[in-house]
Amino acid sequence: MATVQLLLLACLMWAFEARTAQLRKADDSSGRCQYTFSVASPTEPSCPEQGQAASAIRDLQRDSSTQRADLEATKARLSSLEGLLRRLTEGQAAGSSDGQEGLQGELDALRRDREQLETQARELEVAYGNLLRDKAVLEEEKRQLGQENDDLARRLESSSQEVARLRRGQCPQAHNSSQDAPPGSGEEVPKWNVETANFQELKSELTEVPASRILKESPSGHPESEEEDPGCGELVWVGEPLTLRRAETAAGKYGVWMRDPKPRPPHTAETTWRVDTVGADVRQVLEYARAAQFLQGRPSRVHVLPRPLESTGAVVYAGSLYFQAAGSATLVRYDLASGTVRAERELPGAGFRGQFPYSWGGYSDIDLAVDETGLWAIYSTRAARGAIVLSRLSPDSLAPRRTWQTNIRKRAVANAFLVCGRLYTVSSYASPDAAVNFAYDPATGRTKALRVPLRVRHGYSCALDYNPRERRLFGWDNFHMVAYDVRLARG
Repeated sequence: MATVQLLLLACLMWAFEARTAQLRKADDSSGRCQYTFSVASPTEPSCPEQGQAASAIRDLQRDSSTQRADLEATKARLSSLEGLLRRLTEGQAAGSSDGQEGLQGELDALRRDREQLETQARELEVAYGNLLRDKAVLEEEKRQLGQENDDLARRLESSSQEVARLRRGQCPQAHNSSQDAPPGSGEEVPKWNVETANFQELKSELTEVPASRILKESPSGHPESEEEDPGCGELVWVGEPLTLRRAETAAGKYGVWMRDPKPRPPHTAETTWRVDTVGADVRQVLEYARAAQFLQGRPSRVHVLPRPLESTGAVVYAGSLYFQAAGSATLVRYDLASGTVRAERELPGAGFRGQFPYSWGGYSDIDLAVDETGLWAIYSTRAARGAIVLSRLSPDSLAPRRTWQTNIRKRAVANAFLVCGRLYTVSSYASPDAAVNFAYDPATGRTKALRVPLRVRHGYSCALDYNPRERRLFGWDNFHMVAYDVRLARG
């Protein structure tokens, strides 16, 4: 109470002196009563420090409001970012789960495919093993059949000789006479009955096994009489082509394959040679020791010729390969056992390099051939004006022994070969209805028109050669090595 009185006394004194004092009473922010005195200054019209302070306070208030608004905006953005981050995190987690499920599904599919492939591989291995066993069985059967064929051939030879003796009446049993019986035996020697069961069996074997004997050369160099070979005669039938294998590369579109009708050691009648003739420098000759290797395409030796050969006119005869040297009319004899050239000789007047080819082309101007009577050359000359010229050659020196000019134009036929000393030509290299259309007999100088069907199975026959030992034609038909059985009849 005393304090209040003192305060009132001071105010009165201040009011007396300044005459401008004012007393204000009001509650503060906490609710307590506050007394405030205001006294106007008698000298200062304004309080600059107080105005600056008020301005600073107002600025601080504005800044505080701005900062408060910025803080609220920042809080709102932060809340939005937190929500976005939460959604992104949840989406990534969900996406990761879906991706893992997709990868797991792909892995399961790949695992199933791998198991299927492994199963198929095992099945293929089993099938391959079965094929190998079947192949071994077939090769063994083939070997046995070859042995049986050789035995039948020997029996055929023996039977033929026996029949020949019987026909000549040189067999003692052929006379039904007691004079031929031993004295005092009291027995007659029975007649040989050619209609007995044994003889019929021999006749059956003679019919089933084709004769493949080769005529022997006489010392004069000319073939002996055809009566020496009962199976020789005129060509009357050519069988369907048997495709043995196909060339592996583009170089095998044209080619020639051969076997030796008079083999020399170390080669046998089964040894096969093959030449792919597409290319500018053809020197490689593949040799297959066994027929099975030829069918499988596994050569046992590769010859590289010292000179390139031309076209498909090469042949193998008596241990040598005979061929035309590329770009010339020179014939070459190449020894297959030693791998050396034994003879070279130019064929007089022969055209080469596309002057007188067959109708299929291929620089087939000179075509060498082999038959029961030996080695031949089929070609043409300018003097013959494109007609086929036929020369019988010496296998040793390649010198022509005798030459004939035919009236068959070489360009008009697709190919030619010799059988039993007669020349045969083929009408077409591409038509499936091709035929052996002409036969020329050097012994009479006459040409005979024929119509013996010869099917071209694969569309382009570029080589056709006769093998007298096997009585077959060996052909090369558009990458394919084929063989034709033939039938001969006594002319």
